[in-house]
Amino acid sequence: MTSLRTVEICAGAGGQALGLHKAGFRHDLAVEIDPTAAETLRQNLGGEVAVGDVADIGVWRPADYEGVDLLAGGVPCPPFSIAGKQLGSSDERDLFAWAVEQVAVMRPRALMLENVRGLAAARFSGYRQRVLDRLAQLGYVADWRLLHAADFGVAQLRPRFVLVALRPEDAVYFRWPEVAGERVTVGEELRDLMSANGWAHVDDWVALADGIGPTLVGGSKKHGGADLGPTRAKRAWEALGVDGKGIADSAPDKNAPHPTERLPRLTLAMVARLQGWRDYDGWDFAGRKTSQYRQIGNAFPPPVAEAVGRAIRVALEHAGMPHEVPELSADIHDPVYRALAGAGDFVSIDRLTGALNEFSHASVERRLAILAQDFVVEQRVTPSGTMYRLGEFKGFTGQADHERHGYIQQFKSRIS
Repeated sequence: MTSLRTVEICAGAGGQALGLHKAGFRHDLAVEIDPTAAETLRQNLGGEVAVGDVADIGVWRPADYEGVDLLAGGVPCPPFSIAGKQLGSSDERDLFAWAVEQVAVMRPRALMLENVRGLAAARFSGYRQRVLDRLAQLGYVADWRLLHAADFGVAQLRPRFVLVALRPEDAVYFRWPEVAGERVTVGEELRDLMSANGWAHVDDWVALADGIGPTLVGGSKKHGGADLGPTRAKRAWEALGVDGKGIADSAPDKNAPHPTERLPRLTLAMVARLQGWRDYDGWDFAGRKTSQYRQIGNAFPPPVAEAVGRAIRVALEHAGMPHEVPELSADIHDPVYRALAGAGDFVSIDRLTGALNEFSHASVERRLAILAQDFVVEQRVTPSGTMYRLGEFKGFTGQADHERHGYIQQFKSRIS
């Protein structure tokens, strides 16, 4: 199988990289800001690994990789996470729009970006619309899809919002991967690891752990340690027979209490298994316990990356039957954004109301208020009513004077 070339940004510990390798891609470059995660990549991935802020041209130059087959990445999640403030473009960590802008520089045949399901929320409809419209301007057909890791053989839900964009001649061969078989429970997945020291009650534990795990939470250098996440997540793990307050150094010993008396904790090997790494992958994580857990918990599950990677590979090789694709930028996520962006000038509230097929000015004004979190929305009061014009996008797309640069310099040691 001929390898296709990929560049991966915000590569983390290599969950996406491993899946893409299994799908037939090989990395020309992986870029990661965390030195320990970068060391994990070096130990396992092969190829070049650049360490530092992905938007710093001193770390790497996107133009040097023009024509690569795939630009991939898992850009920071906090700007869109429902567990955070959902600041979107106002969050200095946001790199999604910047990553899309690199398509203009690198002209890859395909783009694949993944993030948390929060990006699928109504709060970010204008943000998503801008992404689709920008990719359409660049000549790509783009689509979003919410994928659950549990549908691809991973014993946790872990919903991820994935963007794939391809050139029209390749997009006609792309189909999102289908669900891969029956779901696997936590107990079934971890039986062998939990019984590694001969625990007498492992069968009872497997029966108790008869369900899909909640999403693993890796945390960050600023928040979160080697435990399974916030209180709600810990309660969900407790219902599956797991003590989520920490990570164990080893599996329960032979005489460990029954799980109804004391719940066992997961080991790093168990967490990696739940995230989709397999023993035969031989993937070794660098760093100490907390760092290893953070790397694993924040990763994109390899089986999901492999499934999407294979679908992209089929499209790039023009395998299978072509199908109809929508016209470029036909997918409408935010009609108010589209109406404002298409006008290029001030638009009346009545016209925007018509774009929504609604009769309430208040409904349009609510949408405008949401839009104003990511874009400058100008107003002009006229005798016939208020008019609106879409101004600049507030997010980082590579501007030399953007406030993000100062944030990165000040808090670089805390970013992961």
